[in-house]
Amino acid sequence: MSFSNTDVPGDKPADPYKATNKNEPDLKEKVEDLSNFVSQCKFGMMTTRIGSTGLLTSRCMALAAKEGGGLDLLFHTNTESGKTDDLKSDPKINIAFLNPTGEWASISGEASIVTDRETVRKYYSPGLKAWLGDLEDGTHDGGPEDPRIGVIKVTAKTATYAIASGTLLGRGAEIVKGVVTGSAPNVNKLRELSEDEIQQCRRPSCSMSML
Repeated sequence: MSFSNTDVPGDKPADPYKATNKNEPDLKEKVEDLSNFVSQCKFGMMTTRIGSTGLLTSRCMALAAKEGGGLDLLFHTNTESGKTDDLKSDPKINIAFLNPTGEWASISGEASIVTDRETVRKYYSPGLKAWLGDLEDGTHDGGPEDPRIGVIKVTAKTATYAIASGTLLGRGAEIVKGVVTGSAPNVNKLRELSEDEIQQCRRPSCSMSML
């Protein structure tokens, strides 16, 4: 099902911005640029569905690590928090990143809650103690053995992102040109990673080519 509010001339794109800025480099470049952008942003908005209402909610989360060639994202979590309840009810998830210049990325996938201590120790950060506190019972102390500390692993299924094309001055000139001429400005590299492309990147042959 799609939505349309008007008819446009058959030889004109209904979304000129997307048509002008869509960029299709090779798969290796698409994945590497997305992974680098996510690392640079560090903080993303994690969107989950509330089980009791079906409504969506978002939280700011700090990226703890990446796996799967940079496609799978890991975040620390308090296992007793609302987001773990949401993910138990519905593991579908979105992580969105935005930087001050307007570059952005949206990654959709499925999340799992990892609680084995080997994984927690591997990605543990002493700063977590500030967020969980020490309950002074000898167990819940905010350390790596605290059972409240888990890892949310987001396995990416699809992604869309836009990174700047050209210089700041060049993008400004493109926007001015667009206002004057009515043509869409070419200011971003707008890219999409389909589910098939991401699956391809999980194959050993693709992973080796990215080393």
